[in-house]
Amino acid sequence: MLLLLWELASRIGPWPHYLFPGPLAVGRSLMRMTADGRLGAAILRSLSRLGQGYLISALIGVPLGIANARLSWMRSTVKPLVLGLQALPSICWLPLALLWFGLSEMAIVFVVVMGSLLAIAISTEDGVASMDPLLLRASGVLGIRGARFYLGVLLPGALPGIVTGLKLGWSFAWRALMAGELLFVAGGLGQLLQAGRELLDVAQVMGVMIAIVAVGSVVDQVLFRIIEVRIRHRWGLVEAV
Repeated sequence: MLLLLWELASRIGPWPHYLFPGPLAVGRSLMRMTADGRLGAAILRSLSRLGQGYLISALIGVPLGIANARLSWMRSTVKPLVLGLQALPSICWLPLALLWFGLSEMAIVFVVVMGSLLAIAISTEDGVASMDPLLLRASGVLGIRGARFYLGVLLPGALPGIVTGLKLGWSFAWRALMAGELLFVAGGLGQLLQAGRELLDVAQVMGVMIAIVAVGSVVDQVLFRIIEVRIRHRWGLVEAV
């Protein structure tokens, strides 16, 4: 029904048809981009950049969140900075990235890192702070210290919150990547969007937008959702389905 309404709006709406193409025109554009390989290559290019930036964000964000939760001096000095920078839109980091790295892959990866790192750190801190205090007391009574405590008690206990933070960080990283790719020619889905705008090909623009939503939804609602539900069930936070 929604597709039918969309098609009718494109045909009888007050705007020119080329500015608001219907689902059939958008579908044909998607098939053309798929057939000539542009869409697949752009998705792989974007996911490659995203993987690099997201991995760096996770490797820094999780320890940073744990440190903010466990160390009092970090809570009083670094945590306010993290909370303040989180309010800064990730696209605001792009001018600084261009000055530091120039028109390069590293500039976009840097924007992705800054777009997701802070969200991962904040969620990880919340996950550690929400751990059962009895678990921490029991580990202290048993004399569990150092790496054994962090790897055997803290990380497993805070894992549901950490996974939620990684899922949130993925969403921020995906948005930051699209914003970065739009601003200069660097391949990827962002470049396809920009090319569609320059050619006044609205069907291509809408088709790429659909592809962006599809890729983001598959990773967010399928991959992370499955992992999150299984971990929460394993930790007794939700009932088995």
